[in-house]
Amino acid sequence: MEFRLLGPFEAYQDGHRVDLGSRRQERCILAVLLLEADHLVPTDRLIDLLWNGRPPASARRALHTYIGRLRASLAPYAVRIRTGGDGYLVERGEHTIDADEFSALAYRASGTTDPAERVRLLDRALALWRGPVLAGTADGDLRERLHGPLEELRLTGLELRAEAQLALGRHLRVINELTPLLALHPTREQFAATLMTALYRGGRQADALALYRSTRRTLVEELGIEPGMRLREVQRRILRDDHRLDRPGRPVYEVRVRDECLPWSVGGHPALEFCNTFAGWGHEPPLPGSEWLREYRTLAVWTGHVGLTDDAAVSRLIDLARRDPEAAAAELDTARALRTRLYACLTDPGDRPAFEAVARYAEAAARTLVFRRDADGRGRWWPDLSAGLRLPVHAAAWSAAELLADPRRFTIRACPDRRCGWLFLDESGMRRWCSLATCGRPAAAPCQVA
Repeated sequence: MEFRLLGPFEAYQDGHRVDLGSRRQERCILAVLLLEADHLVPTDRLIDLLWNGRPPASARRALHTYIGRLRASLAPYAVRIRTGGDGYLVERGEHTIDADEFSALAYRASGTTDPAERVRLLDRALALWRGPVLAGTADGDLRERLHGPLEELRLTGLELRAEAQLALGRHLRVINELTPLLALHPTREQFAATLMTALYRGGRQADALALYRSTRRTLVEELGIEPGMRLREVQRRILRDDHRLDRPGRPVYEVRVRDECLPWSVGGHPALEFCNTFAGWGHEPPLPGSEWLREYRTLAVWTGHVGLTDDAAVSRLIDLARRDPEAAAAELDTARALRTRLYACLTDPGDRPAFEAVARYAEAAARTLVFRRDADGRGRWWPDLSAGLRLPVHAAAWSAAELLADPRRFTIRACPDRRCGWLFLDESGMRRWCSLATCGRPAAAPCQVA
């Protein structure tokens, strides 16, 4: 059976449309279960969604009746609704669900480096959207509560496709596609940055700069924040008539060192940048592009880029990794484990196990440090080359220890948007959000001081 949730809720069997019944409550229950197919949905959550937090006293009895009717109507199509614990589960089996197909295509697209293939996959994914999720079945409140992750993935897919179109030299198409999208999502900074680049490539420098001003005004007036580094960087390059803006093939607002794409430095300290990712920690599954530590070489280059080691050490690390890829992969796993512990430690000062774990990494790093004179005459601590492939882990751990011992540690904030979670220093105590395109939801909770 084929279920279509990305638009009006429909079901098909062998190409023929199946009547799912006229009772809105039953259709909503089935839609919720399909959106989480093969996962148990607690009864309390179903009740909360169905009655929008205001259930009648008979809600559980009514829900049981609805489930019974659904089972009877779906049985001829081999769609099973199981009871497990205090909840219900739809078995995916051989059935297809357009929301699942969309997600799979979007993640495949994010994993390819070929812009033409990325556009092809994203075109297929985005073509599955026929309108708002569950149009005609769920009301506005329920749809807003259900479609958040899917809508975020759709917007991320549109961003990735626009970047790929730019890489293919199709700036006019990007202008036509992004102009109405930015009008609908005026605080989406990545839309604005890509559209500014496309306008510049189309000989419309004045329009690109005007777009920057209007986007900045919206961010300041609606969210109380200045544009992030990506948007400011595109504006700076337009003002300087930077030739890189005219070069298709790569995003102009990325940090690229030794042909490695590194995260933007927006946190204010290397230990924070080590924790930060493109799209954050709070989205399951992670959004495309959220993992910047793709391979050991990236970690080594980043360590040199943020000044935790020197360029000669980076070259040596890359050579060592090339000769022993299995050992390099193991050290990359260790770095990711350190990152997880450090993030927990920085966002929850009361997490003693996380602090102790970071402390062990830092103590091991301290045993390998050497004090050396820099070119400017100052002395500083450097990780010893004798650490071999473990050097970047030691460098990151030493930087983490330095931050944990710094009074500024108490000015660390975590972006409150659950799809983001970027860490940044805020010594002014004024900034509520970080600068990523996924942030800035007015309804989000206030930022917590870590």
